[in-house]
Amino acid sequence: MKLPHTALKFPRYFRRKPLKSGRWAYFFEPPTWARKQGCHVQAEALGEEYADAIDRAKNVLLPAFDSWCSRGLTDMIPASPVPGTFDWLVSIFKTHQKWKEIDHKTQRSYEQGLALFANHKLKDASRVGSKQISDFTKGFVDAIYAKLLVVEGEDADGNVVKRERRRFANAAMTACRRAWFVGQRAQETEVPAINPFSRMGLKIRALGQPVRETPTATWDELVAFRVAANKLGYRSVGTAALLTWEWLQRQEHVFGAFEISHYRPNVRPNSVRIVHPKNGEEAWWPLFDETGKPLFPELMTELDAIKETMVSGLVFRRDHEHRRSRAPLPWITERKDLRYLRSVVKKIAAAAGLRSELSFTSFRHGGFTEGADSDLTDAELRAAARHRSPHQLPTYAKRTRKQLISGSKKRREERTRAAPGRPSE
Repeated sequence: MKLPHTALKFPRYFRRKPLKSGRWAYFFEPPTWARKQGCHVQAEALGEEYADAIDRAKNVLLPAFDSWCSRGLTDMIPASPVPGTFDWLVSIFKTHQKWKEIDHKTQRSYEQGLALFANHKLKDASRVGSKQISDFTKGFVDAIYAKLLVVEGEDADGNVVKRERRRFANAAMTACRRAWFVGQRAQETEVPAINPFSRMGLKIRALGQPVRETPTATWDELVAFRVAANKLGYRSVGTAALLTWEWLQRQEHVFGAFEISHYRPNVRPNSVRIVHPKNGEEAWWPLFDETGKPLFPELMTELDAIKETMVSGLVFRRDHEHRRSRAPLPWITERKDLRYLRSVVKKIAAAAGLRSELSFTSFRHGGFTEGADSDLTDAELRAAARHRSPHQLPTYAKRTRKQLISGSKKRREERTRAAPGRPSE
């Protein structure tokens, strides 16, 4: 009986032979020259089950043969993920153009979240990342999320303590959702159109859990911080703190994107160019009013002094005299890391006698709150911060007593403007 021809593609050195029973038998046969040179990978019968034979040839025998041929060099190359698995989906995401457009900080957060989900062990001891995404269901994803939400540890007495890591688990689901959408666009025939990570109803906090807010600095705390920064020799950090208060800039922009060429260039000597790396928005801020009076006199005086000593590059650098490098290096590293800056900010805050929970971001939030207390409209605050949506403002402009009083007065004034025929209060 002649077996039908097949168009299946076999791995290297993989052979099949017909049996009298009408079935195929599969074999792995290294080349003769390798056997003569003492290759330890011998010829092997792989049985009659096609899937098992292919699996052993591709994942065991061929890697061992390649390792012998390269004298171990191929062992240093990480194995490619199996097509169709979640690991494969992550690799598609990380090689896509969309990944390159994500800022470094968000990339690192995505990597942590994707790894948390992919490395979770299932009951059969396999990783979630090794599973085929075609088998993913919303129920499966919800079950994994519930596992990731709670982590167990031990206290000093050895007792098992459970704690919730909602923020980390939510970030992992967000990263997986983004990876699925990008992968579906890149491999629409391989990635299912229905994204099981969408519309999970993720809650920012558990019921009854207090809102976690970034501490907001006051103007007096900003002044004290700047005085302490100048005493300790960190003048650039003091100026940067005033800038983030006045112009509502994120620390990634202040230390990583604000260049000397952005401040009062020859083509626009009365303006400053503000760029927001997070959302790509940019704008030119006026530095003088209609009468020619400076809008930010203290900040402009300090920036003018910096501009006189610099020709190009980032504005804020490590200018303290006790720095290790002779050249004033940027506060931000090549990997967009600001950990050293954060430690310096804590040092300055301690020297100023400020609250320990304050951070550099606290001064930006303080600027937002000052703007809200000054009766700036949502549109004015969004124009200053380049926010597209008003829903983001409550995160930065904290609700204060003055805002509540002002809001109540405005509502009452509106009520007193009774329409014709409507009785006034």
